[in-house]
Amino acid sequence: MDNIIWKPQPRQYEFMRRGEYEALYGGAAGGGKSDALVAEALRQVDIPHYKAILFRKTFPEARELILKSQRIYPRVYPTAKYNGSEHCWTFPSGARIYFGSMSNSTSYIRYQGLSFAFIGFDELTHFTRDEYEYLISRNRADGPNVRVYIRATANPGGVGHGWVKERFITAMPPNTPYEFKSKVVNPDGESIEVTRKRIFIPSSVFDNKELLKNDPNYLANLAMLPEAQKKALLYGDWDTFSGQVFTEWRDNPDGYRRRQFTHVIEPFDIPRHWRRYRSFDFGYAKPFAVQWWAVDTDGRVYLYRQLYGCTETPNTGVKWEPRRIAREIRKIEDEQEKGNTIIGIADPSIWDKSRGSDGTVINMMEAEGVYFDRGKNDRISGKMQLHYRLAFDKNGFPMLYVFNTCRQFIRTLPNLVYDSVHVEDIDTAQEDHDYDACRYFLQENPIKARSNEVERPVYMYNPLSS
Repeated sequence: MDNIIWKPQPRQYEFMRRGEYEALYGGAAGGGKSDALVAEALRQVDIPHYKAILFRKTFPEARELILKSQRIYPRVYPTAKYNGSEHCWTFPSGARIYFGSMSNSTSYIRYQGLSFAFIGFDELTHFTRDEYEYLISRNRADGPNVRVYIRATANPGGVGHGWVKERFITAMPPNTPYEFKSKVVNPDGESIEVTRKRIFIPSSVFDNKELLKNDPNYLANLAMLPEAQKKALLYGDWDTFSGQVFTEWRDNPDGYRRRQFTHVIEPFDIPRHWRRYRSFDFGYAKPFAVQWWAVDTDGRVYLYRQLYGCTETPNTGVKWEPRRIAREIRKIEDEQEKGNTIIGIADPSIWDKSRGSDGTVINMMEAEGVYFDRGKNDRISGKMQLHYRLAFDKNGFPMLYVFNTCRQFIRTLPNLVYDSVHVEDIDTAQEDHDYDACRYFLQENPIKARSNEVERPVYMYNPLSS
């Protein structure tokens, strides 16, 4: 036993033994995520042409990985050398393990032309989807008999929370492989089916017996955190997290029919006498968002339909020009809104003459018979109106509901986080288009300030329950 330098604990072992191309480990704090990643990078260092890289978002954060490597690597390979200027270990075979960072939105371009058989991301939710997917293109072998794969660790929260949750958490149950299938066509016209698998392996502090033995008070540290952080870091709850803007949001299927303690409800026929609105946020390379709202006699609002111009890649627009968007709006309303008066409220930028080559966006849409009034773009007051609407009264009823058929709104709104500079506003680098369209509508129908009067137990998805 004295010769054992590092040994994975059971959940770490489960993560490290997986054969899928992608695996995410964690979901809560204290599961030994970074240790497992640093150890996993060693797996193929006896192969001369093996290269690996381990990422943290910034280099000061990457130093923690380097320190862990310095405690393990020299004891396994006494002649291995660390080069501080290149942030690289070189092993006796010639294999290398690098440490990297991507501190800004264009940093990933530095890795163009490079290749790594193993890529590890520590705290994946700190990275954007673009950064992660670009590094997938760098994941390849420089020689034979090398396994090529990606591993990552994460806690809930951060700018990447939404896409990481979608890719690894909601795509499949924990510990269950998800298979991605696609077809590519070679220069001879032959269709080739390709597949990749990914998996999420949950862990928590309860899986790290060594940590609890060495620091029994760490559990108390997590328990005394603010509620959102506690749910995320102690229990691995991906629905409420530190930095989340709209913490009031609840999607509780148990309340769909009663419309109580939930914002998401089942669809119903909108009464004819309710006022109806159409809100619009324009996008071309980024998604556009069209929403249809109804207002009942109590002033409560309902998002009952949406048209969202997004490709299968989140936050990537379908590149429809304004006339095509307008024609699709007309088609929907001709078929489903016959006889209804609809008031249009839109992104003020569509009146900007620089937004279109043959006139303003609004002119092009009006030429197709679709009309809007100019929306208000006071970002903070619009955000506060949404807070007021989402707040539950003492009986558990909010002032805003969303039909469960409006999947894109339900997907994107709860993932919005605060901007690190403009701390009262959301981070606009996110997929905020449905949110913006909602703001324009709500500022046309403002209500007085409301705050949550009840705290209802959250129906959490707990990845540790399986």
